[in-house]
Amino acid sequence: MSILILLLVVLIVVLGVADIRRNLITKPVFGLFKKILPPLSDTEREAMEAGDVWWDGDLFQGKPDWKKLHAIPKAELSAEEQAFMDNEVETLLKMLDDYKIVQEQRDLPPEVWQYIKDNGFFAMIIPKSYGGREFSAIANSTIVSRIATRSLTAAVTVMVPNSLGPGELLMHYGTQEQKDRWLPGLAAGKEVPCFALTGPEAGSDAGGIPDTGVVCKGQFEGKEVLGIRLNWDKRYITLAPVATVLGLAFKLYDPEKLLGEKTELGITCALIPTSHEGVQIGDRHFPMNMAFMNGTTYGKDVFIPLEWIIGGPDYAGRGWRMLVECLSAGRGISLPALATATGHLATRMTGAYSYVRQQFGMAIGKFEGVQESLGRIGAYTYSLEAMRVMTAGAIDLKLSPSVVTAIAKYHMTEMSRTLLNDAFDIHSGRAIQVGPKNYLAHGYMGMPISITVEGANILTRNLMIFGQGATRCHPYVLQELEAAANPNAEEGLQQFDSLLMRHIGFALGNTFGALWQGLTLGRFNSSPVSGETANYYKQLSRMSRALALSADFSMLMLGGDLKRKEMLSARLGDVLSHLYMASAVLKFYEDNGRQVADLPFVRYSIERNLFEIGKALDGFFQNFPSRVVARLLKTLVFPFGIGYKMPADAITQEISDVLLKPGVIRDRLTHLCFIGEGDEDPTGLMESAFIAVHQAQPVMKKIYAAQKQSTLPRKIPMDQLITKAVEIDVITEDEAKQLVRMNELRFSSISVDSFKPGVLSGNAL
Repeated sequence: MSILILLLVVLIVVLGVADIRRNLITKPVFGLFKKILPPLSDTEREAMEAGDVWWDGDLFQGKPDWKKLHAIPKAELSAEEQAFMDNEVETLLKMLDDYKIVQEQRDLPPEVWQYIKDNGFFAMIIPKSYGGREFSAIANSTIVSRIATRSLTAAVTVMVPNSLGPGELLMHYGTQEQKDRWLPGLAAGKEVPCFALTGPEAGSDAGGIPDTGVVCKGQFEGKEVLGIRLNWDKRYITLAPVATVLGLAFKLYDPEKLLGEKTELGITCALIPTSHEGVQIGDRHFPMNMAFMNGTTYGKDVFIPLEWIIGGPDYAGRGWRMLVECLSAGRGISLPALATATGHLATRMTGAYSYVRQQFGMAIGKFEGVQESLGRIGAYTYSLEAMRVMTAGAIDLKLSPSVVTAIAKYHMTEMSRTLLNDAFDIHSGRAIQVGPKNYLAHGYMGMPISITVEGANILTRNLMIFGQGATRCHPYVLQELEAAANPNAEEGLQQFDSLLMRHIGFALGNTFGALWQGLTLGRFNSSPVSGETANYYKQLSRMSRALALSADFSMLMLGGDLKRKEMLSARLGDVLSHLYMASAVLKFYEDNGRQVADLPFVRYSIERNLFEIGKALDGFFQNFPSRVVARLLKTLVFPFGIGYKMPADAITQEISDVLLKPGVIRDRLTHLCFIGEGDEDPTGLMESAFIAVHQAQPVMKKIYAAQKQSTLPRKIPMDQLITKAVEIDVITEDEAKQLVRMNELRFSSISVDSFKPGVLSGNAL
């Protein structure tokens, strides 16, 4: 006992006396820290410091405050925004024929272009003072989603000017003169913008672009002015073929030191009229055969005045941070909107098709194999809608949550890819024949575009989510990095000493907290609610603690090598991502009044999230370089093993059953899906057939009863069966007409397009 007391006293003295602690602990650790976590480069620092920490910070630090989550305002459309949805958006949708746009015209019709420009579709984010609509992020997202269920080409055309580009950058960083010059024209549709970042040898990583600008003197409007001589070669630039104003990202150099002492100023963004001498708009691309405008631009020795830098000369070299912060719009609004649109369309149409299409004498939706896929489609769509609303809501809080939007971009596009594959499996041959009746084909063709743009998904998952989360969301790491980079060694040591003590306390708290929660299975965690979802909050709190512990150990053991251990860091990123996704679902459920009918969707979503968290942590433990540490961590987090499982089949079937019948729940889940008027539109036809088959069921029951009694034959064509049923008074003439109409709709809805030889000559396919 005396030895333990002595050790405790020594520990208190070592930790409590500043001089002793600094010499025995802080200095050695500080030296080690500087070796394993070298100071960030300027580019890395700007990326890490850009954007805001939001709910992701709570999740990463191991103690999520669920009341704080519930207190976040519900994202909703204003009356003005809803009116725009009900009028201008609906008018636009009726003007679109996506098959003709993609397969025949290879562009939006001129009248559609004009309608979009005249009615402010390019002006959603521009303030009213400049003639814009000044809509919220949730309105922007909802409008793009709704349009995308009708036409991906139209949706992309609308979303790009309202995403990363001249308008977004001007509003955040532009000079007053630049705003006055460009924003009114952009709002009125007189100016069409594009933003050129990607090049032949550099994707969304602006740090690797070869395009250059050199500060020099040159002629502009007959005068010698200080400016930039540009050389660039860009590709994959959406709207480039029709743009009148080009946003350009390049590396800026000042070899003559005309602006100051630095010769390498860094990434810079400028705004250039495409009519400016030397600006070249090159060939057009066709991304996955879609018809939205996309192409190349290049220029050689193009001289522009310094005032064309977005933000003016003071923003020379500050483009990287500008881009990282503004990428949140693309990652948090546009791409999640497209992903959610895929879910709304696939859910409504696949549910209808599964009921209308019959095999072996019954609807294919009654087969368990189909129910498995259909249930996943419905549950994923619920999660997608929850994430769309919560993420856009964050942007409406005037935040730029870079980690959250990276999570949304990666996981929402991957989920939409999965559910679209499921929809194709269920539709089978109905889905693979391209033609006017196929409402899934163009979305399927365009899916890889969302996976690729705004940072390819491999990059987003393996480098961005945990890479930024580890430094931005951790309460001490970024400050410790800054202390290590302090040129004043003594001052840096003092800063580090204070941070280290708090970090040790944080780590110890997570260690013992994770063990306690592992031993108790999280049962004693608090929950802001009671009832069905209470345990989900408790388990998510437990896994949040597990993430905090695992992240600390991985950074301590691996240091700077962690960012090269992409498979390991990606798994921790998956844990953070699924914690966020589950949070979004729980908040969505609460915000919508805790609807009992939503519970199967909530159960499926959260149980899947917990399963994926367990799977990610298990993979992390299995592959962690130090086997001793790996075993320790797994014992702390899962002392009794990983108990999380995928949702039970019964939950999947509950969801599937919802999608197989008309009702409020189905309408709510797919409220953004465009349904055409009349039977000429493929979505309208499928919906009409679906309703008709349901309405005909009382009459069909009479037929089935007669067949069971052998009064009517079983295996004859439907038209003959109806005629026979009328002849023997099983059904009335009016009921027969109802069945004939139902059968016509049913057969037409499951039919596919075919074309006579030569009909497609000159078309895209």
